[in-house]
Amino acid sequence: MSPTVELAIRTSGLVKTFGAVRALDGLDLEVERGEVHGFLGPNGAGKSTAIRVLLGLLRANGGTAELLGGDPWRDVVTLHRRLAYVPGDVVLWPSLSGGEAIDLLGRMRGGLDDARRAALLERFELDPTKRGRTYSKGNRQKVAIIAALSSDVELLILDEPTSGLDPLMEKVFQEEIAAEKAQGRTILLSSHIMSEVETLADRVSIIRDGRIVERGTLEQLRGNSLVTIRATLGRAPRDLGELTFLHEPALEGDRLTASVPPGRINAAMAGLIAYEMSALTVSPPSLEDLFLRQYEGRQDTRGRTASR
Repeated sequence: MSPTVELAIRTSGLVKTFGAVRALDGLDLEVERGEVHGFLGPNGAGKSTAIRVLLGLLRANGGTAELLGGDPWRDVVTLHRRLAYVPGDVVLWPSLSGGEAIDLLGRMRGGLDDARRAALLERFELDPTKRGRTYSKGNRQKVAIIAALSSDVELLILDEPTSGLDPLMEKVFQEEIAAEKAQGRTILLSSHIMSEVETLADRVSIIRDGRIVERGTLEQLRGNSLVTIRATLGRAPRDLGELTFLHEPALEGDRLTASVPPGRINAAMAGLIAYEMSALTVSPPSLEDLFLRQYEGRQDTRGRTASR
C-alpha cells in the first residue's frame, strides 16, 4: 500500500481471547478510505469478533485498532456518529414503526437525508408504518439498511447485511452499495454471498484462525491460479494422456473440462485445434474458488466454535 493512502480502518497485531479461545490472533486489517472492502471468513474465523472490536463493543486484549482516526474503545460515542452498522440479525424496538426506527437510528448518527430515505423506502418496498414486532427478518434487515444508507456518515460496517433478503432485494442492495461506492463512501462488507463481494469489493481480506491469510484485489488474489477451460470437441482423443498441455482433463461426451496456468492458454487452444474444437470458454477462478482454496482440507483444531 502506498504511504499516501489514507486508511479508514487499521488494526495491527489485534488479539482477542475468550478464556482459552483465541478469537483474534494478531489480526492486521487495513481498509482504505473510499473503498468497498470485502471481509471474508467462515463462522468461527473471527470476522464478527473483529467487527465488534471495531465498533467498541468488545475490548481487545492486545494490539491496536484505529477507526476513522480514533480509538474504537475510547472514542466510541464520537465514532458512532460517523458510522453506520448493519448486523446480520437486526433487532428492532417492538412498539416503534419501521419509519420511527429509521429516524431514531439516523438521529443517533449524523442525521438523515430525507430524500434518500424516501427513495430507499420505495426501492426496498418497505412499509414504514408497520410496527417492529410485525416485521419478518428480511424487513428488519431492510430497516437497518435504509437507516444506514440514508445516514450522513463516513463509514458503513455491514456484517451479513442481506441475510433474509430475497434475490430481488439482494440485487437492489448491490445497486445501492455501488452507488455509495461511486460517492466515495467507505464500506467494510462481510458476507457469505461470494458473488456479492466479488461484484462490489475493490479489495478483499480473507481471515482464518483470527488472522488475515490473504488480501488484495481479485486480480491479485488470482495471481497465477489455474484457469478453467471448457471446450466442445468434434473428435475425442483416444486417451486423455494425449492432452499433456492440460491439467486434469475430463471428458463427458464431446465436452472437455480442464485447467491450465494463465500463461499457457494460447498453447492449450493451439493443442485443442487438432481435436476439431467448435466452442471454447476460459474462466478465471471465482472469489469463491479462491476462498475455498484457503479452507479445503484444513481442520480448525483450536476450539474456535465460541467465536464468529
